[in-house]
Amino acid sequence: MTNPASVLIVDDEKHTRDGLRLSLEDDFDCYAAANAAEALEHLRHDQIDVMLTDLRLGEDDGMRLLEEALALPHPPVCIMMTAYGSVDTAVEAMRRGAYHFVTKPLNLDEVELIIKRALRSRHLEKENTALKQQVGQKFSIEGIIGKSDALKPVLETIQQVAPTRATVLIEGESGTGKELAARAIHHLSGRPAAKLVTVHCAALSPQILESELFGHEKGAFTGAQERRIGRFELADGGTLFLDEIGEIDASTQVKLLRALGEQTIERVGSAKPVKINVRVIAATNRDLGKRVEEGKFREDLYWRLRVVTLQMPPLRARKGDIPVLAGHFLKELSAANGKPFKPLGEDALPALMSYDWPGNVRELRAAIEHGVVMSNSTRVMARHLPAYLSKPGGLGWRVPPSSQPQPAQAESAAPPKAELDVHEMERHLILQAVERCGGNRSDAAALLNISRRTLQRKLKEMGMVRKHSRRAPQDADTSAGSNGRARSTADSS
Repeated sequence: MTNPASVLIVDDEKHTRDGLRLSLEDDFDCYAAANAAEALEHLRHDQIDVMLTDLRLGEDDGMRLLEEALALPHPPVCIMMTAYGSVDTAVEAMRRGAYHFVTKPLNLDEVELIIKRALRSRHLEKENTALKQQVGQKFSIEGIIGKSDALKPVLETIQQVAPTRATVLIEGESGTGKELAARAIHHLSGRPAAKLVTVHCAALSPQILESELFGHEKGAFTGAQERRIGRFELADGGTLFLDEIGEIDASTQVKLLRALGEQTIERVGSAKPVKINVRVIAATNRDLGKRVEEGKFREDLYWRLRVVTLQMPPLRARKGDIPVLAGHFLKELSAANGKPFKPLGEDALPALMSYDWPGNVRELRAAIEHGVVMSNSTRVMARHLPAYLSKPGGLGWRVPPSSQPQPAQAESAAPPKAELDVHEMERHLILQAVERCGGNRSDAAALLNISRRTLQRKLKEMGMVRKHSRRAPQDADTSAGSNGRARSTADSS
């Protein structure tokens, strides 16, 4: 049984308030107020569906109350009443947003009928809004924001694969929205009411992960004091999302392969098969093909997982989406932090667009939250964003794995080889940092976030410092005098 609609009666005449309450309280949840202040108190703290208010409230103005009520986040349907009715007054009240207008003395049956019509109208508006949102979701796909060319293939693949039972492997750097893509596939799958169960594989040890996935019987191992149902059984009839799938160990890979192939599992400590009906979506920020070549991931499991692959593009490949993402995060994070909404200032968007976002959308969200919290003006300016956005070498200046395209800020003066090992990559970074800092090794060490002594040692290993020299080449920042000489000698040792 649904709760009755609520009606707020606002009139400075007590007998009118009481008479309306007695007439309406059998069908509605009634509140009463003698003036605008009391009415606004109810509107802010109670869920009011309809406000029935006099045009004249002693010293208060009913039209002013109408405007303030309609400006609330969840405005009521407003019906005006007055003993001084005229066509002009009625037109003005409805122009400002009133649903209807009645004159005193009131016909109570007419008032009740108007309230019921207003509630039906409100209900239809809500249904229409919900329908528009559902239609919009078909094209924007829940949670995934953007319309760039790099994102379009992702959205098309999600819509194509979602209604099927095919296993999906989602690949991409950290922070690109792999879990959002998994949720979108599940939501559009045709069985969104079923469970979506998530397992973060890298966060669990091999023994715990096996138990989490397949469950265990009482006494299966030390500490197993009762039977435990695993995530596969919990997701029965729905979707199991395996995040960071590249981190699972060899024995768990064997069991996972059987679960995918036969749709059966065995709890740890039991040989009894359990039938399951689960769709698996996996995600990784690793190159699984390379791990197969290295013998760290089973090839047969790899092909089972990647029936359909989905490659999430890094944010630097879809910079056209940054303005809309920033706008979305500004609204979301302003509300979450109890801050008034502030748009981006004229210098903030260029700062966001010129950065390469190695942390992708997750890093952008954090940067916007920093701006929301730190802004002390009417807009979020570039100075309110994290300092590293405009200062290469700061917290956000990182080089992505060699398997991913390198951001513009990390390009070396000399073109790197197609594939770099760890030492080669380190050499390029050190040479680039020293060159960028004009040979000043203290600044280069700070840019690389290592100590000056460590930089000296690495330069020596690279042959940039003579092994038997008692003094390293003078830096621009080496001070004159005995203190400077002592420091230079110590740093080169």
